[in-house]
Amino acid sequence: MGEVRTFPVPDGLDGMRVDAGVSRLLGISRTAVADLAAEGKVLLDGRTVGKSDKLTGMSWIEVEMPEPRAEPAVVAEPVEGMTVLYSDNDIVVVDKPVGVAAHASVGWTGPTVIGGLAAAGYRISTSGPPERKGIVHRLDVGTSGLMVVAASERAYTLLKRAPMVPDSGSGDTRRRTGGSR
Repeated sequence: MGEVRTFPVPDGLDGMRVDAGVSRLLGISRTAVADLAAEGKVLLDGRTVGKSDKLTGMSWIEVEMPEPRAEPAVVAEPVEGMTVLYSDNDIVVVDKPVGVAAHASVGWTGPTVIGGLAAAGYRISTSGPPERKGIVHRLDVGTSGLMVVAASERAYTLLKRAPMVPDSGSGDTRRRTGGSR
């Protein structure tokens, strides 16, 4: 069971829909509030309410908050078919096979480039969000190809600042180059 929050409904929210009012009060999305209401986790004066029911000023509202989502974690495990083509103090270039994600994410349980590099003993930049440190560009799970991963903080910064250029004719501007325009 998640944390339960109980509070009076301010007069300023009188007549407002439950999903809109609770969203304002708690700073969570209307969709999240609607889901909680559908699960019976929103009570107004002790009775279950739906997302489009109206709030009444100075009534008491009780909301069972959702459990915090677990953040994706890097799992150091060897990745079959992933080859390190080049490495130095600043970068690691890998040939990523199909079926491997660039980094951990919610819902992904398969192998990752970052996990494979960790298992192989490579030190990766500590810059970036925790689950994707060192990643400055991604290839989809269903795509194979070369990836440059930042091993140093300096390389991470320079690669993130590098201009984006279109792929040969496809209009894809997600790939980064180290050169300047």
